[in-house]
Parts: sequence; structure tokens; C-alpha cells
Amino acid sequence: MSRFTSVEQRIDAAARAVLERLPQLGLSGALVEFTVFGLKQGWACLFGGTLLALIVATKWFWPEAAPLARYDFLFLAALGLQVALLATRLEQPAEALVILIFHVVGTAMEVFKTDAGSWIYPEDSFFRIGGVPLFSGFMYAAVGSYIARITRIFDMRYSGYPPVWLTLALAGGIYVNFFSHHFIVDLRYGLFAFAFLLYWRTWVHFRVFRFTHRMPLLVGFLLVALFIWFAENIGTWSRAWLYPGQEMGWTPVSIHKLGAWYLLMIISFVLVTLVHRPRNLGPKPLDRAT
Repeated sequence: MSRFTSVEQRIDAAARAVLERLPQLGLSGALVEFTVFGLKQGWACLFGGTLLALIVATKWFWPEAAPLARYDFLFLAALGLQVALLATRLEQPAEALVILIFHVVGTAMEVFKTDAGSWIYPEDSFFRIGGVPLFSGFMYAAVGSYIARITRIFDMRYSGYPPVWLTLALAGGIYVNFFSHHFIVDLRYGLFAFAFLLYWRTWVHFRVFRFTHRMPLLVGFLLVALFIWFAENIGTWSRAWLYPGQEMGWTPVSIHKLGAWYLLMIISFVLVTLVHRPRNLGPKPLDRAT
């Protein structure tokens, strides 16, 4: 599978024509590498960032008397965005498949969790299942979209990657525990330990611009989970959904939720590996390693 869509190839070629003329070494070269890293991260967040922007914008500007409910608008806007990304070749069909998978998996968990009182959606909508508006599944899909896009944009390779069947077992156990801990003992600490034993030797190698960098995969999970926690605070502030205690006024989401997002990150990553198979680093580095 190509790293870029046809449109992205043209964007990449135009960017390289400019970037290649910039300094390669020293502080200036590091600044170029850092800037490209930020731009690629933003590009990988295209779907999720747009959806989050719409959630915030509708908090401020959605009229109360509008004939279309805010949640229904978000659902239709997310569908339209998905179609537009595919039509303009800014997204690969495999990434659309990832979004569909995540929407189904996420919506199923949302239906259960809202019924259990873990959080609520305070507004009415037409496109919903039980107490869950269908736009909510796209929030999980945004995580999957990000991971799928970043995997190919940064040409990610892995060293010390565990057997795939074990990663699937871990992801399955995490998903089941999200439901079962309401009825039996919470196994999350055991799942944390299982994840550590499985991935503690795994490094992700990613190419930014001129250089290939590396990071422990477990650290990568934590950084993305932290980013999602920040986004979740924005989402609850905009009253797109609310946790118990936030109904009368917004308060920050507990930092303890970071653990749940860390585990959800692992599920997300494993699901994406079913579409973008993890590639080994191989005997030679991809580029000048740092």
C-alpha cells in the first residue's frame, strides 16, 4: 500500500521542493524536522480535528430553535466529511474501513456505558440508538483514523513486535473488561501488566523528513492517550456529552480517565494493525537514525 494518496503525493512533492532548500544540520535543521513533525501530526488528525472543531463551533453557534438537532447535524457532517475525504483522495479506502469498524465497536460500547450511567448525552436527536446519538461513534472512529493515517504518513516500522495473536488477545480482554467490570472484578491492572509484558521491548521507528526516529511503543500509547484526554475535556466542556457531576457546571475530566484511554488506545492500535499490518524494521535502518 502506498504511503500517500495521489493528492498527498503532490502535496508532499511541493513541500519537499521548499524544505530541501532549508538547513539540514544544527538547530535550524532540528527546527525543520520539528515543524514537519507537527504538520504531519495535524494532517493525521484531519478527520478528528475537523469533528472536534464542529463540536466546539456548534456549542457556540447552534440556534436552539433550529429544525435539525445539533447531534443530528454532527452525525450528517461526519458522514459528509467522510465522503468528501474519499472523493478528494485525501483518505485511502482502507482508512474508511477503519472508521467503519471503529464506529460499530464504539457505538456498541456507548450503548452499554450510557445505559450503565457512565456518561450521558443531554440533548435530543433523531439519529440515535437508545440514549446514544450516532455521531458519537465517529469520535471513536476519529481515533482509528488518526492511527491509520499516522502509520502510513510516518512510514512506521517496528522492532521487537510481539506475536499478532497475543495483541489480539490483549485487545479482546480489554474490550470485554470495559463491559464486565460493571458486574465482576475490574481487571484493568492485570491488563496494564499484560500490555507492559507484551510491548516493553517494542520500538516504533518513524520517518519525519530527513531522519528516522524511534520511540518505545508504550510511550507512544501514553502520549496519544494524553492527547485524547485533552480532547475529551474539550468535548465535555462543549456539552457534547457529560460525566456524572458535570450536569450543573463543567469540571475537568478526572485524570484517572487517562488509564481507560490508554487501554482504549491499545484496542485502537490493534484494530488498525488488522488493516495496516505492522512492518518490521528489517536489518538496515530506513534512513539516518536519531
